[in-house]
Amino acid sequence: MANRTVEVIIDKIPRSVEEFKALPQASQTSEFDVAALTVIALCVYPENRDASLEMLNVLRGPRPLSEMDKQFIRDRFMDKDYVPRSFLRGAVPGNDYTVAAPYVIEVEENPYSYEQEGYAKLYLKSGGADSPRAVQLRLAKDGKWYLWEQFLLADIRQPESSNLWA
Repeated sequence: MANRTVEVIIDKIPRSVEEFKALPQASQTSEFDVAALTVIALCVYPENRDASLEMLNVLRGPRPLSEMDKQFIRDRFMDKDYVPRSFLRGAVPGNDYTVAAPYVIEVEENPYSYEQEGYAKLYLKSGGADSPRAVQLRLAKDGKWYLWEQFLLADIRQPESSNLWA
């Protein structure tokens, strides 16, 4: 099976959960869309933590974030609010991970993405990392894909503007 890459295009970063739910990808019928929306929800976090966490809960469906999950996300954002933006195509350390809309997120599958029945493990490229980061999704009885686990907030290269040695 060939690796498939899907480009998910988001016209603008939503400011509220209502705007998030109104995105065409929010139907959650495509695992690729849910992976991309995970990035979008995390991009909201620096500006509006509560809205970001609500967006993630929409993606998680019947399994909301635990207090431990929220603490983990909060810890990962300490001085590193640029990490989720690094998944937007064209965002690299040289431009401080800043790109203009529309935002393109490339989501890849590989031969092992669907090894476990009812789950998909997809990969997203970061402009600040050497290897893609994973998102695991779960297909529910309602035919929707839900965020099961994300591994997007690991360290990446610092933006050049904040790196004294760049």
